[in-house]
Amino acid sequence: MAKKEYSFYPGCSSQKGASASNYLVSVQSMCEELDVQLNEIPDWNCCAASIGYAEGGELPRLALSARNMALSEQANPGQDIVATCAACWLATKETQERLHDSSDLMQETNDALAAAGLNVKADQTVRHMVEVLIEDFGYDELGKHVKKPLEGMKIAGYVGCQTNRPFGVDGESFENPKYLDKLVETMGAEPVEDYQKKVQCCGGALAFSEPEKSQALIKDIVEAAYDGGAEMIVTPCPVCQMNVEVYQDQINATYGTKFKIPVVYYSTLMSVAYGKNGKEAGLDGQIIAAKKLEEIAAK
Repeated sequence: MAKKEYSFYPGCSSQKGASASNYLVSVQSMCEELDVQLNEIPDWNCCAASIGYAEGGELPRLALSARNMALSEQANPGQDIVATCAACWLATKETQERLHDSSDLMQETNDALAAAGLNVKADQTVRHMVEVLIEDFGYDELGKHVKKPLEGMKIAGYVGCQTNRPFGVDGESFENPKYLDKLVETMGAEPVEDYQKKVQCCGGALAFSEPEKSQALIKDIVEAAYDGGAEMIVTPCPVCQMNVEVYQDQINATYGTKFKIPVVYYSTLMSVAYGKNGKEAGLDGQIIAAKKLEEIAAK
């Protein structure tokens, strides 16, 4: 039996061929090293993080996340629900809080779920994977697994907004959370200590509807990383990773900048530091190649 087991909610972006499929690859490699078993919630669905706000109504939005929780309660009772996607974590955690705050909403949601033969109690703890790493392992234990320290690298920890507000990671500042900096340091690299844009929004879905606004935000995020001497950005959020990485060419064309900084997941850093090869760490899914990580992974 694995050291620790969790009820796992992968989220849409982690599916094969989706924008964060390499995130799931690196998470699986990281968990293998840490002896963590992720028990996927069967027949899970979208958390409605985006579509639920497009005039679809409150109850349908909450019912989608509630269905995932109901399925988790059936398949993985007593286990914490863990999400790797910031939006999935936030949507599920919000739904749980809303249902417990309103008996009427809980009843309406269960009435909707009853059509599919389900009922939700929403009593499993909902956590982001970084919470699991910090709270269930701790930095000292995470550091014991490092086989290839990421020495000589300076990395900016871009937390973004969804893993920071409104819930955040317990014990962390909303304005200046340090957990990514500590993870970077634990893996043997140097964090950017004074990263001014670490909790700024990347624009999220504005990248599609109002790209000029989103790209202006992304420009500031990348520029601040360069100003701090970073050669790489690390993040816990699939939307942040995608936006900050893929739009750098368009930003360069608009603003005359020359950005080309890799943006990776914390699990990618950890997988490489834990001795995994480039494919196992998901490095083949990068748009902007993380060459220094590739070199370390190939050793």
